Amino acid sequence: MKKIGVLTSGGDCAGLNAAIRGVVLHASHHYGCTVYGIRQGTHGLIHRPVLADILDPKDMNDDVLRKGGTFLGTINKGNPFHFPMKDGTYQDISQTVIDGFHALGLDGLIGIGGDGSTAILQKISKAGNIPFVAIPKTIDDDIGSTDHSIGFLTALDVATDSLDRLHPTAQSHNRVMILEVMGRDAGHIALNCGIAGGADMILLPEIPYKIDAIAAFLKNKTSAIIVVAEAAERESGEKSTVKNELGNVTRYAGIGDYLSRELSGKISAEIRVTVLGHIQRGGSPCAKDRIFASAFGVHAVDTLLAGRTDRLVVWSGGEVKDISINDGIGIYRSVDIHGSLVRTARGLGISFGEENV
Repeated sequence: MKKIGVLTSGGDCAGLNAAIRGVVLHASHHYGCTVYGIRQGTHGLIHRPVLADILDPKDMNDDVLRKGGTFLGTINKGNPFHFPMKDGTYQDISQTVIDGFHALGLDGLIGIGGDGSTAILQKISKAGNIPFVAIPKTIDDDIGSTDHSIGFLTALDVATDSLDRLHPTAQSHNRVMILEVMGRDAGHIALNCGIAGGADMILLPEIPYKIDAIAAFLKNKTSAIIVVAEAAERESGEKSTVKNELGNVTRYAGIGDYLSRELSGKISAEIRVTVLGHIQRGGSPCAKDRIFASAFGVHAVDTLLAGRTDRLVVWSGGEVKDISINDGIGIYRSVDIHGSLVRTARGLGISFGEENV
């Protein structure tokens, strides 16, 4: 292999540029490969001419290492196998993506994405006979085959720092502060930052709660901090979501406001809601995310150039490895409600809003 491509797909997070940097430096210096950076994920391969640039290793300096987001750009919509057309219909344009790859004369592809975008890239690579290696990234940390995915630890640091800033104002004004954090269907950010940031209560998608139980817990408190995961259900079992003009659910949002409304009148303290949102995705990556991302990038190149394809790079047992993509993204990790972190939170007196606990 002499020419390989690298792209980022799905939502952005901190550490993506460090992974790209690892790919470029190792492929260029160790193997003498030319690396093409494909812009805007698969959309760059749909575009004509293809949106791609040769990535010069001289440009992969320390500024790239600590920069948030992805300088290649990314996309988290427009599945090439079910692509929305201007006339409102959907078409399979995966062959256009494949043709774009081959138009660049590439010998292999490294994709950095979550489980959904990795599955799409895997399907494209098999249809187009493209040697492919994937690197996991998601702030949700729900890919169970790797100890951590790129982006999670930085998002956790941001959420914990936010809790540190909410505590003084909660105490100063005798308020209940609700912090709504991301995480998609898993509660890893909420659980971890709740413990690290000294929350009084953590509400997770994995543990049902009762409004009356929350109110009873808060009854004698002059101030309190509640961390809630965006996918935590309402007491009725419904999710709080945002819909587009077609009535399709686009994302989770609103659970913090729901809790505020339901608790109002049941407790004496004032309630304020902070929705952290995409702040968790941005900013400079923490040290561990830079290390994991760099190791993933280097190992992805070694894996691809050794002819091991359809592989996912993971961190497990204290070292970087590669496993089959199907095995890798097929292991979903939600919060273990009987695991050590939940037991730790309970041991610290943190409530999960349950009845009779």
